[in-house]
Amino acid sequence: MKILVTGAAGFLGLGIVKKLLDDGMEVIATDINTSEVDERAERIDADLFNLKDPYNFFGKPTKLLHLAWRDGFQHSSLSHMEDLNAHFQFLINMMENGTKDVSVLGTMHEVGFFEGPIDENTVCNPLSLYGISKNTLRQAINIEASKYDCKIKWLRGFYIVGNTDKGSSIFSKIIQASKQGKTLFPFTSGKNKYDFLNYADFCSQVSATVQQSEILGTINICSGEPISLADRVELFIKENKLKIQLEYGVFPDRAYDSKAIWGNNEKIKLIMQKYKGESRE
Repeated sequence: MKILVTGAAGFLGLGIVKKLLDDGMEVIATDINTSEVDERAERIDADLFNLKDPYNFFGKPTKLLHLAWRDGFQHSSLSHMEDLNAHFQFLINMMENGTKDVSVLGTMHEVGFFEGPIDENTVCNPLSLYGISKNTLRQAINIEASKYDCKIKWLRGFYIVGNTDKGSSIFSKIIQASKQGKTLFPFTSGKNKYDFLNYADFCSQVSATVQQSEILGTINICSGEPISLADRVELFIKENKLKIQLEYGVFPDRAYDSKAIWGNNEKIKLIMQKYKGESRE
């Protein structure tokens, strides 16, 4: 099967493409610049939103994993709403012309302020432009997919832990600060609890979910366990032997951040059980 991965040169895309290739998949990787993408993939530099016929341009892919998104860590950026229709039109074009298995990366921020575990039935009330745009795309694509007999998997991401200085997550920023010789890192209270997943595990869960076509709808890419931000960041500093300390309370907690929110992992557990079983065969 041919899997088209958009946003392939991003922090997440690089690892996911590598994992799909390691799993023996045929990958078409696209981004504005794919020079850093695994060379085993068919790499195509392109601006998605300026392609008239992306389905044929990318060689009629069987599956699509849509990761491309601007300003993911800038929740108030106007680009989220400005790009929304372009994302929608791209996905419609792919489904209409022949791609019948589509996975899109979503976010826990679609849900908004909520305390407890969330699943596909949790009511969404997003409180940021990022969350609103992702949630709107999710709702629209779910409605339209039935017209094209297309299978939709909405991969709801949570917090990803990686020890690279590439990226805009708090973990990447700590690595960046450490490399700059800084010994203090300004921080929030760190009391809120979230669902954290190591980068490699995130890539494995996404790869497994994209490859299968039985479990559909909203799928949490998650650990299923809540951990306080402070505890996870302190552990990260210890794991990476960094000489840096957190300055608690320098930044306020965001008003729209939940006090404790994590993913129900029942769906992803089933997917991973089958994936690991097939890998051993």
